[in-house]
Amino acid sequence: MSFASAERHLALLTAAFLFLCPSPASAQSKIVDELKFGVLAHDIGLFDRHEESGADINGEVLFVSPDFLAVIGAPRPHLGAEINTDGNTDNAYFGLTWGLPIVKSIFGQSDQLTIYGSLGGSVNDGHTDNAPHGRKNLGSPVLFRESVELGYQVTPVNSVSILLDHISNANLAGHNGGITNVGARFGIKF
Repeated sequence: MSFASAERHLALLTAAFLFLCPSPASAQSKIVDELKFGVLAHDIGLFDRHEESGADINGEVLFVSPDFLAVIGAPRPHLGAEINTDGNTDNAYFGLTWGLPIVKSIFGQSDQLTIYGSLGGSVNDGHTDNAPHGRKNLGSPVLFRESVELGYQVTPVNSVSILLDHISNANLAGHNGGITNVGARFGIKF
C-alpha cells in the first residue's frame, strides 16, 4: 500500500467521522480542540528489535469529545500522521485519546501536568512481508496503535509533551514487526 493510498484512507475516515458525529451544540461551537506536532525517534526497539532508521515528523488533530463518548470517559477522537525522514515506514492513524490531569497549578493558575493514553488504528506504507534489510515485516497495512503521553500545559493555549507510541498487528498476521517511536511534541489548544 502506498502512502498516497494511506492518505486516501485517512481522508475517508475523516469524512466519515465528521459526517457521523452529531452537530455541535450551540454552547459547543468548535470541532477541533487541539493541534499537536513534533519529532519522534523512529523504531527505537523498545518492544521489538530496532531495524528502521530516521526520525518521524508527527502531526495530530484532536477533536472535541462528542457527547455520546461521555459514557467511556469523554475521550477526544484524533487523526494523525507520522512521516519518516529516511523513507522508511510512514503511517496515518486514528483513534481516541483520554487525558487525566495529575498535578494542577504547579507554577501558576493555568498550568498542569497531564497523562494521556490513546487507542486506535493505523494505516501504513511499510512491508507486510519480504522486507529488505533495514525494514520491518509489519504483517498488515492496517495495524493497532496505542500511545502514552506526558504533557505539561504551559499556558491555557500551549503545551509540551513527551510521546511514546507503538503500532503492530498483535500477532494476528504471519509477521508482527511492530514499530515504537518516542519524541517531543508541541500542542496548541483552541
